[in-house]
Amino acid sequence: MTQIDTSLGKFSISLAVKSLEASRTFYQKLGFEPVAGDGKVWQVMKNGEATVGLIQGMFERNILTFTPGWDNERAEKSSFVDVRALHARAKAAGLEPTDETGLDGTGPGSFMLTDPDGNPVLIDQHV
Repeated sequence: MTQIDTSLGKFSISLAVKSLEASRTFYQKLGFEPVAGDGKVWQVMKNGEATVGLIQGMFERNILTFTPGWDNERAEKSSFVDVRALHARAKAAGLEPTDETGLDGTGPGSFMLTDPDGNPVLIDQHV
C-alpha cells in the first residue's frame, strides 16, 4: 500500500527580533548554527532538526512556517503536497487564507492563516 504524504512540509518558526546580533549570539550559545540569511536583517539558525529564523524589522509577530516540498535539510522532496492543494484543503475546512501569492500556476506560492490566538501561520512553498 502506497502512503500519501499529507504533511505541510518542513516546519520552522520565524522570530521578530529586536536585535539580530543579540538573538544570533543567544541561539549560538544554545548550539544553533547559521545556515542562511544576510546576517544583517535575517538569519536562519539550525540545531539538529530545529530551525529558527531570526528576522529584524520585517514583521511585528512571530510566524509559524511550513514549507511544502522541503525536508528538514531544505532539500527538495520527490513527492509532496503542493501549496495549491493545501490552500484548497484549508478553504474546504472553513479556514480563511490571506496574503495569497503565486497560487495561479505551479512552483513557488504561499498563503497565510491566523490561528485562534492570533498567531500567523505561513504556508510557503519554494519549489
